[in-house]
Amino acid sequence: MKMANVMRIFVVTAILSLIGNFIGFDISPIAALPGMLILFVLVILGYWLSQVSPIKLPSIAYISALAIIASIPGVPGADFVNQYTGKVEFLALTTPILAYTGISIGKDLGTFKQQGLKIVLVTLLTFVGTYVGSAIIAEVVLRLTGVI
Repeated sequence: MKMANVMRIFVVTAILSLIGNFIGFDISPIAALPGMLILFVLVILGYWLSQVSPIKLPSIAYISALAIIASIPGVPGADFVNQYTGKVEFLALTTPILAYTGISIGKDLGTFKQQGLKIVLVTLLTFVGTYVGSAIIAEVVLRLTGVI
């Protein structure tokens, strides 16, 4: 994908996230803008690293690594990063990303249909397995901590 298209997607996602942050969590876009800009820079750097690095990993691996390093207490600037990115709610970030993913999958519907019933079965089993696995982990943690 061309860098211009990638940048457009990143900008639109950031803007929609700011709007979602305001609508869903009543956090002013002006207050959340510094945090969004920090996240935007981390995403750009992580994406760029995924393109130029000799170690071929998905861009999300580089983006996550950079974000984790930037927010570790004691790392220079981590307090600044944590203070401002704390004003950007995670759910506000996921909404435009999931919408874009849905659109992306929708354009490949023909390929999806060619997979037949097997892909539907795998998808359903994945959903059920993820749900049951999460429920088991939650149950164990809640019992160990004495909440239930």
